[in-house]
Amino acid sequence: MERYVAFDIGDKRIGVAVSDPFNTYALPSQTYFRKKFEEDIEAVIKIAQEKGATKIICGLPVNFDGTEAVQTVKTRNFIEALKERTSIPVECCDERFTTQMAHQTLISEGMRREKRKNYVDALAAANILDGYLAIINKKGV
Repeated sequence: MERYVAFDIGDKRIGVAVSDPFNTYALPSQTYFRKKFEEDIEAVIKIAQEKGATKIICGLPVNFDGTEAVQTVKTRNFIEALKERTSIPVECCDERFTTQMAHQTLISEGMRREKRKNYVDALAAANILDGYLAIINKKGV
């Protein structure tokens, strides 16, 4: 059985989401607060293993027009280090607007600003994974 885990990789936090058992939708899971690069890589691998991931999906931040930004380079470096250290396949997925969508969802639910930072990244990861699942389910992969 396939199980996908998605990561929204930021400078301070990494949001985590997992797919349902049938890979039809994503569930926000947790937010990992970053420490040091190598420790973060190992923590992400451990989270993926604990969740039973058969594939890791990482959000790749790009500018509105699709060009790369400074954050794109940082995220690519993280993803490349992740690929070198795990046997779980790692794929990238466009993450444009996923964090903004997560903020809007939490605001519409009435969540206060100080609490949102604990949830927004996991919800953004779920948005990334939902986008990925929509693409593969449409293709029938």
